[in-house]
Amino acid sequence: MSATQLLPIIAILSIVTVEFGGHALLRFITTDAGELGELRERFFRAGHAHAGVLLILSLVYLLYLPRAELSEGMEWLFGGMLLVGVLAQSSGFFIHLGIGKEGKSSAGTALTRVGALLIAAALVALAVALFGVA
Repeated sequence: MSATQLLPIIAILSIVTVEFGGHALLRFITTDAGELGELRERFFRAGHAHAGVLLILSLVYLLYLPRAELSEGMEWLFGGMLLVGVLAQSSGFFIHLGIGKEGKSSAGTALTRVGALLIAAALVALAVALFGVA
């Protein structure tokens, strides 16, 4: 199975986890079952929103990846880099939610930054490859 066949399946199934996260967030903010607090609620919302939007971006990215006429190995590298970046960036928000302190960096904020760099690198790589085909 090629990268452009398997990676979209992973992205689509990951969207199901985002839906579950939305349900959990809604439960936290509409019931007294779990008091998140302002900091945790902000980071829960940020992680959830970033995951959803970036997974949809990855589906569009994976549609364009074959148009770049890259080798199979490069498709795996760039597609994998994007998905790892998406997971790292959104996971970083959730890690900070668990261990972070107001106004201070944590391992979660570092992971969010690494994820953003991976996403940016994957996007630039695809843009350059598509430019070379045009």
